[in-house]
Amino acid sequence: MLKSAARKNELLMSTNIQPINILSPGGNLEGYIQAVNSIVLLTIEQERALAKKLYYDDDVEAARQLVMAHLRFVVYIARSYSGYGLSEADLIQEGNVGLMKAVKRFNPEFGVRLVSFAVHWIKAEMHEFILKNWRIVKVATTKAQRKLFFNLRSSKRRLGWMNEKELKYIASELGVEPHQVRQMEGRLASQDDAFDSTADEEDEYMNPSRFLAAEDNNPADIVEHQRKVSGEQKQLQAAFVTLDARAQEILRRRWLSDRRSTLHELAAEFGVSAERIRQLEQNAIKKLRKHIIP
Repeated sequence: MLKSAARKNELLMSTNIQPINILSPGGNLEGYIQAVNSIVLLTIEQERALAKKLYYDDDVEAARQLVMAHLRFVVYIARSYSGYGLSEADLIQEGNVGLMKAVKRFNPEFGVRLVSFAVHWIKAEMHEFILKNWRIVKVATTKAQRKLFFNLRSSKRRLGWMNEKELKYIASELGVEPHQVRQMEGRLASQDDAFDSTADEEDEYMNPSRFLAAEDNNPADIVEHQRKVSGEQKQLQAAFVTLDARAQEILRRRWLSDRRSTLHELAAEFGVSAERIRQLEQNAIKKLRKHIIP
């Protein structure tokens, strides 16, 4: 049982009840709740017998009956988390996964009812879902923060910020430092903001995206680039004046003018061949490179 996703889909209700998908209540939540509440509860003897069949014989049918008989408890637990603003159907779906994990791990020799054992697994899946979906940015990452997150929500007596007396009392009750309670209270009170402005927003400059530095606008990088360009220009100018007048004129006409002269035009002016102009040009460029790149 529960060794693959296919096994989960085999866990349907018995023939006298409308079949439902135990992994997801779907769009008809009320119909789902009515269906699971109509499933007959197991007696202690029936539960223990089914648990032994599953534990010792890997009986899939026994697992199905154990899961189906406890679906109503998942619904009950899910409703206790209604204050987080998340879909009840999603919470039930996650809780059902926790229930199936608990059934898979349940040992009938523990001497406890399955529901007592399964509560931990059901809540663990719901807690994980809430922490992942309650805010875009996680409000609790460590085990201590996760515990504080859920305990603080249930401990607060009013919506406003706690005073120092309430803060110290809750910190004492939860066994944490007052500043940790205040920090978590701030996280609980925060809201998700849009990163980018929408078309109908009046003050688009208040969006977080406006406060991020542009990747190509780092002051340090700009200064470094300007210094590099300035240094290269000075090196080029110093190297250029070391060339003879003819080489300077050829480079100026070939590379520094808006209208670049052809090799044949320069050859006609200097009374040499076009190949000789090309050689003079290449030699001048090599001399410049030696000065700029030692």
